[in-house]
Parts: sequence; structure tokens; C-alpha cells
Amino acid sequence: MTYMEAFALLGIGVVAGFINVLSAGGSMLTLPLLMFLGLPPQVANGTNRVSIALQSVSATWNFFRAGARHINLSLRLAMPAVLGSLVGVWLALQVSDALFESILVTVMVAAAVIMILPQPRLDTRPLTRERLTPAVYLVMFLIGVYGGFLQVGVGILFIIVLYRALKIDLAQVNAFKVVIILVYTLPALAMFLWHDQVRWSYGLMLAAGSMTGAWLAVKVNMSPRGAQVVKWLTLTVIVAIIFKLLVL
Repeated sequence: MTYMEAFALLGIGVVAGFINVLSAGGSMLTLPLLMFLGLPPQVANGTNRVSIALQSVSATWNFFRAGARHINLSLRLAMPAVLGSLVGVWLALQVSDALFESILVTVMVAAAVIMILPQPRLDTRPLTRERLTPAVYLVMFLIGVYGGFLQVGVGILFIIVLYRALKIDLAQVNAFKVVIILVYTLPALAMFLWHDQVRWSYGLMLAAGSMTGAWLAVKVNMSPRGAQVVKWLTLTVIVAIIFKLLVL
């Protein structure tokens, strides 16, 4: 790895980590970069999970230091996503790049429509496990499948589903999302490692930048206007992903 490659991985990592924690879509930057640096698509897909895992560790730690709550409920929501991610990784190792793009466009268009619907009335009751219905667990499993399969934009799906289903503030939803992604990414990364689809030097250099970006994003998320930042950044990323896939 050259100094220029290391600098590119660090710089793009900071931007991607910031975007991923506040919304999603940072992998639209990191995956092309890894492939540009010479990694095959599936190896880039696996190597990118190193950065995702470590930035999620950074973000989770800082979220709960800053006062985020309900760690137990976050872990409950993560369990079906873990099972889904294992299925998703297996699928990712079987299918073509063209199917990747078709699925991504469909999911992002649906996410954009749902995100711009009128804001639901927030439920101010205490958030208990009784509000985690079987339907919520099922959707967590399905998003986990997608996340294991591709990862790009998966945070958008978690934000939208949890926001609509639990009717809690977007800043709290974002903290849930980060914990869930951390938990399901670890077994997904292990599967890519098992199939020799990870290059540690690239992944760790990218992670050094993304952990810094994640730390900055937590500061913004927990600010008084954090929920609005999450909402509008999410919509912006959705539009950018759709534009890139359909136009570029």
C-alpha cells in the first residue's frame, strides 16, 4: 500500500463514517474506492465490513457515553438481524453484480417514498419490549438479509422502519441503528473472513478514518437539532444513491 492509497483510505473513511452514523450510504464511497485500489468486488465487499464494524464500536461507545438509552432493547432487535445477515452474506457470495444494483435501486426508491411521508405522532410512553411486535422482528430479519448481502444504505432501512414502528425520536432511532449494525456485522465479517474475502491492511486503514467520522457524527446526532439532521441527510443520501445507480 502506498502513502497516497493510505491517505485516500483515511480521508474517505472519515467522510463515510460520518455519513454512516448519522444516516447511511458511506459504503457508496468506500466500496468503489477499494475496487479502484485493485480489490475484486467480493473482496472489497468483505474488506469494507472491517470499517463498518470498528466505526460501529466507536459510535456505540460514544452514543451511550452521551446519554443514549435502551441498550437491552437494541440487542433484542439485533438478534433477528444477525440471523438475516448470515443468509445475506451467503447470497452475496452467489449472485451477480447486476442483481446487486437492481435490488439496491428498488429498495432505495421505496425508502425515499416512506421517508417523505408525514411524520408519525411520537409515542411518549416508556419504550418497553412489549412494543417490539413480531412484525418488527420479522422486518429486522429481512433488513439483516439485505445488510449481509450488500450493506449499502442498510442504515436508511433501519432508521425508517424503527422510526415508523416505534414512533420514537430520530436521534434515539439512530442510536438503535448503530448498535444493531454493530451486532450483525460481526458474524457477517466472520463469514467473509472464512471465505478469504478480507484484506486487513486496507480494512484497518479505512477503519481508522471511519472511527473518527463516527465520533464526530455522534456529537451532531446528540445535539438539539440532531433528529432534523438525520432526517435530511438520510433523504439526501437516498437521492444520491438512486442518481448514481440510474444515471452515472
